[in-house]
Amino acid sequence: MTRTRGISVLVVDDGLEVRAFAARALTRSGWHVESVTGAGAALALVKEEHELDVIVLQSSSADPLGLSFLRALRGLDLDLPVIVVARGDGPEMARTGLERGVYRILGRPLDAEAFQDAVASAGALHHLAVLKRRALELSEPPGILVSDGAGLDARFERALEKLWVAFQPIVRWPDRGVFGYEALVRSDEPALGTPQRLLDAAERLGRVADVGRAVRRAVAERAPQVPGDAMLFVNLHPTDLADPALYDAGEPLSACAGSVVLELSERTLLPELGVVHERVARLRGIGYRIAVDDLGAGYAGVSSLGQLEPDAAKLDALLVRGVDTSSRKGSIVRSMIDVCQRELGAYVVCEGVETEAERDTLASLGAELFQGYLFAKPAPLFRGVSMFAPA
Repeated sequence: MTRTRGISVLVVDDGLEVRAFAARALTRSGWHVESVTGAGAALALVKEEHELDVIVLQSSSADPLGLSFLRALRGLDLDLPVIVVARGDGPEMARTGLERGVYRILGRPLDAEAFQDAVASAGALHHLAVLKRRALELSEPPGILVSDGAGLDARFERALEKLWVAFQPIVRWPDRGVFGYEALVRSDEPALGTPQRLLDAAERLGRVADVGRAVRRAVAERAPQVPGDAMLFVNLHPTDLADPALYDAGEPLSACAGSVVLELSERTLLPELGVVHERVARLRGIGYRIAVDDLGAGYAGVSSLGQLEPDAAKLDALLVRGVDTSSRKGSIVRSMIDVCQRELGAYVVCEGVETEAERDTLASLGAELFQGYLFAKPAPLFRGVSMFAPA
């Protein structure tokens, strides 16, 4: 293949064999080759923004794919390609390596031509990755994540460390009081700053439970500051139902379970219903109450609602939006409020209320509990009741 000129290669090898081979095979092509002993020295160079295009890593018996090094590297650089020189290069090793972000695995003994080709293509890939990131900066908001598995893992760890919760009030409109607050996850890690990006990353990494536990800890820390007898609404992902920590009496949130409503969204498919019924019963035994979130915009049918036996139902914002100008929406909302309150014994929260016209129409349809930007955006502090009093 055509050689890429000016490639800067860092060889990480505790011995001399790969260093010597790389020096012979690569310098003749006019590429710059530097060698260090140990992962720590390599990471220090990257941290100092040393100009590098490719890293060649001699694997160890303790970490054949260099995954611990790769994870640390992705905390510093999302794009720098890594070629691993390993004693084996079977399909399973290759598959695992690619999933975690290794660019290429080369078995020993090394072939000079294959080695040069791998480094050349890795250098070209790095150049392309840098250009793609610059292009995204022109068309996307900052923080868009473009990375491999190891880079995603590193950013996810940062997001967990910087995780916090915002609170949006649920207003009891007849007396202009606060009925409760919904806890909404946030993170100061730019690449995963929105709830959807954070959850998408957690699902890709199989770490949804880590997010759930972190959110519940954060809510529990803030619970003593909740004004009066307001309830706390906390979202659950369906996979949280399989997390033993959720049912642990020693978990921080369990201590205030009597004032917590756990929300399960209609937008996500629940596990097998019999299992859900048993697990929800366990949560009620701890003291939690249960809400169906996004009602009217998801997959759950009558059987799901029957298994959950919700204490509360939150009407989806898509139903609420424009309800003042749609008689069809108004009819549906009125009927849903009636069924939830009379047939299920569940109180109803209307989400996404943004205008006074929507608020007044919903009130005329029988709704009393509202949540939305008309009243307050999510914020780190608990908002008091005075802001909802009539002018």
